[in-house]
Amino acid sequence: MIRLFTLLFFAATPVFAQTLSPAQTTLMKDAQIIILGEIHDNREHHQGQAKLLALIDPKAVVFEMLSATQAEIVNADLRKDVAKLSERIKWDASGWPDFKLYAPIFAALGDRRVVGAAVPSGVIRDAFGKGAAKVFGEGAARFGLDQDVPSSQLEARKQMQFDAHCETMPITMMGGMVEAQRLRDAFFSRAALNAYEQYGAPIVVITGNGHARRDWGMPALLSKAAPKLKVYSVGFVERPAPSDDPRFNVTIVTAPAKRSEPCDAFK
Repeated sequence: MIRLFTLLFFAATPVFAQTLSPAQTTLMKDAQIIILGEIHDNREHHQGQAKLLALIDPKAVVFEMLSATQAEIVNADLRKDVAKLSERIKWDASGWPDFKLYAPIFAALGDRRVVGAAVPSGVIRDAFGKGAAKVFGEGAARFGLDQDVPSSQLEARKQMQFDAHCETMPITMMGGMVEAQRLRDAFFSRAALNAYEQYGAPIVVITGNGHARRDWGMPALLSKAAPKLKVYSVGFVERPAPSDDPRFNVTIVTAPAKRSEPCDAFK
């Protein structure tokens, strides 16, 4: 069933505006941890992630979207019916976009191990008020959470959060948003390292582009925690966007998803 679903899916997959060169493919497959970014509601990004997952053939896949409990259900499932799997893990109640968008990734999993790295919402709220280091606890220094964000970077990150929230919250609150983001980066990085230690290389991480960026996302934290580890970041972005975005090792540009005005939700 999965094989049939996969064949039908890939037959309908669009051609990307940019694909990986042989050199990029070699570098990606040589890495121990490969981070596949995304814009969550873009179907083509998940189709592309599924293709790369099959190409990389990882030992395990870490999902930003799944809790540890959901991952246990996926690992225990025979994965013969992807749609029913979504019901068993209660995807519709998770707040993520329609499972149909993510179905290609689950169809491409085969029998590979799945690791859930989702951070509970209450923990994220604590980081907003108390700071990432205090909430993360033991091991915070390993990921640099004990260090202040450089002032120039902090201002840029606060502005990004302000824009992302459609300027509906005071910019003075955006420092808490940055701390929450740092906490999630650290949680995902720890999950990826634990998966690497338990299952071996390569490990694939499915996450948003904000966590995949090299300057201050997971790659930066992993570089601090495990300097000898080879990490490769793939950013899936939308046109119009440069195909050589320095935030990622490689950038794959797709058509933008059809969506309503994102700021309408804040009105």
